Amino acid sequence: MDLLARIAERPQLLDGGLGLALMARGFAAGECPEEWNASHPAEVADIHRSFYAAGSDMVNTNTFGGTALRLEAHGLSARAFELNEAGARLAVDVRDCEFPGRLVAGDIGPSGRMVKPMGDADPEALRASFFEQAAALVAAGVDLLNVETMFDLVEARVAVEAAVAAAGGRPVLASLAFKPAAKGYRTMMGVSPEQAVPALLEAGAAIVGCNCEITAEPMAVLVPILAELNGGITYAQPNAGQPRLENGVTIYDETPEHFARFVSAYPAAGAGIVGGCCGTPPESIAALAAALGR
Repeated sequence: MDLLARIAERPQLLDGGLGLALMARGFAAGECPEEWNASHPAEVADIHRSFYAAGSDMVNTNTFGGTALRLEAHGLSARAFELNEAGARLAVDVRDCEFPGRLVAGDIGPSGRMVKPMGDADPEALRASFFEQAAALVAAGVDLLNVETMFDLVEARVAVEAAVAAAGGRPVLASLAFKPAAKGYRTMMGVSPEQAVPALLEAGAAIVGCNCEITAEPMAVLVPILAELNGGITYAQPNAGQPRLENGVTIYDETPEHFARFVSAYPAAGAGIVGGCCGTPPESIAALAAALGR
């Protein structure tokens, strides 16, 4: 699969917020999202179906927290390969049966551990955990791997290197969560785009982008910065507003129309792949697809 060739034909549209979609189907605080791949497969499959139907060219698997290290919090580290493979198969099966020609991205999020000097995580233990997750996703048939929502450049680089080693030639995307700061955009660990992009490209990432933390309007400023550092193409997934609690329910206030108005301008600024992150429902992806002329 030649991802850059697909992007050259037209911008690729990713999906939206899996967390919000899970909550809409009964997911409760304290549960493990990845465990739903085994216990609630029809619900997870329906989420993928809803985003494909909205216009997504590719969907992320329900495996964001699927490293064995992160699954330890739920007592599920021994099931890491199983749950990642199950999550990938759900997305692949929906795609193959109902939306042939679309793509499945194996989703890989941070481990929840900090390397020195902020923590005591062993980089080689991180590498082994990321490799196991990536290998499970590849075994189940994903088309590419998406290392996302990274804050620490050391962890991000280890994750990308492990994903590349397991990918079997599939593209590996890498995105960090940046916020505006006094001296440009930074992750919460102080990593700048100028530091992140060359390091992750050197580690083997096909494209380095941004997701989460900020909404569509401020991310519009970041997109051309990342595109230039990448040599022309980046990818971007903003949040659909900032979350607030209303009667115990998490609400995101950004309308699909507002989301689509800003994100549809990203491709002209260098984003070859666009979508939504936290709080982005299928309705926002459908509005974005329409705004892109789909």
